[in-house]
Amino acid sequence: MAHLLQSRAGRLLAAVLLAAVAAACARNPVTGSRELVFMSESQEADLGRSADAQIRSEMGVYEDAALQEYVARIGNELAAVSHRPDLPWQFTVIDSPVVNAFAVPGGYIYLTRGLLAYLNDEAELAGVLGHEIGHVTARHSVQAYSRAAGAQMGLLLGQIFVPAMRPRYGAPGVGDAAGQGLGLLFLKFGRDDERQADRLGAEYAIASGWDPHGVGDMLTTLGRIADTTDRRGTPNWLATHPEPADRVGGVAGTVETLLAETSDLSALRVDRAGYLARVEGIVHGDNPEQGVVRGREFLHPALRFALEFPVGWEVHNGAEVVVAREPGQDRYMLLQIAEETGYDLQRTAERGMAGTGFVEVQGTPSEINGLDAYIGTYTQDVRGVGPMIARVAFIRSGSSVYLLGAFADAEGYRLVEREVHDSLHSFRQISRDEAERIRPNRLALYNVQDGDTWQRIAQRVGDEIVSAATLAIMNGYPVNEQPLPGDVIKVVQPGS
Repeated sequence: MAHLLQSRAGRLLAAVLLAAVAAACARNPVTGSRELVFMSESQEADLGRSADAQIRSEMGVYEDAALQEYVARIGNELAAVSHRPDLPWQFTVIDSPVVNAFAVPGGYIYLTRGLLAYLNDEAELAGVLGHEIGHVTARHSVQAYSRAAGAQMGLLLGQIFVPAMRPRYGAPGVGDAAGQGLGLLFLKFGRDDERQADRLGAEYAIASGWDPHGVGDMLTTLGRIADTTDRRGTPNWLATHPEPADRVGGVAGTVETLLAETSDLSALRVDRAGYLARVEGIVHGDNPEQGVVRGREFLHPALRFALEFPVGWEVHNGAEVVVAREPGQDRYMLLQIAEETGYDLQRTAERGMAGTGFVEVQGTPSEINGLDAYIGTYTQDVRGVGPMIARVAFIRSGSSVYLLGAFADAEGYRLVEREVHDSLHSFRQISRDEAERIRPNRLALYNVQDGDTWQRIAQRVGDEIVSAATLAIMNGYPVNEQPLPGDVIKVVQPGS
């Protein structure tokens, strides 16, 4: 038996080595150098198609056919002059408020509507698209995937040679190494890859007739929001790309060289007015279909419920959970759909809290604004923290059960106990009419008047939905510079 295992392992190792040799024969389309990747071009295309279907399904495509066509047209113009024009390029605007753009192998490029709000002209849009196209043409995402797959292959071979190392539930396949679909968003690129993508983005932009300064301009804007962009939940540009501010100087030299070689600089496109006309009216922030945050209140018109979090707490609306946090403190509240067990709420609560480490010390069937509920107090000792308290309500509304709870250390919980009580008991159903009146915030255009400042504009036009500093950054300004009279800027128009 041992001889048979060794023979099988030897054959697998030989197959892996042959695959590696074949992969090593691949030439990088941009540099022309040979590289080691565990993926052929046909496999790259297959991976991209599979990932695209999952990304579209799980992240959602922004429903604006004209905007989608506009982004795709610019993307295809850039791809046509790239090092891999024959890939089946696809360009998609994702329905997400985070600031992000990303590419997966095979020519699939994605921008969020959140990013579009921070770009200020067509040249910047071309710069973003060109940068992501560069990641694909230089096979950066394939290389990152291959590095993860190579590490996984080493683990897999070790498990074959030493069967006792095999996990209880079996070894994952090589295809699972870097993850499928949304997992590809977390493949990180090194600084050299980023700088190469910056250079390629500038080259593709000018070859297509756009001003390559757009690459540096969009990097400058992304650098300004580096300290304010949320890094939780869906990965954003800052989570998967090294700090953009560090790369502005690097791409500047490339841009100047490209411009020096261009005979007619006046023909290069920027088109601020055209871009602003295209993004006017897009949803900004939460989409009501996924629930919206209005100050301290969270409303979900599709599921027809609402609740209020404590005053002053920061509220983050994630894909699967809503989290509120007291600023500067480790005191949280969260809302999510609980697993429906078919049992009464007490049993549902028992199953919902099982495995969390919290032990129930008190629980009571209750009623919250006419809805059946079970409210429990739970505790556990956490090393380095001490006793932790959780006050959790399981609330039945419509066909779903919701878990709404607060979590804090024992001392901190005592400080917010009244606020937590009020928040738990604020959960309510909303009428169909109220749900239909909830509208998303949207981008609008505004002509700057004499005496306007970012603070005045934020207060007067948008009820301070976004801060004055954010408004400046969204329009390509440093936060310490005021807009000029006559400027056309983007503002956020509040929904109802």
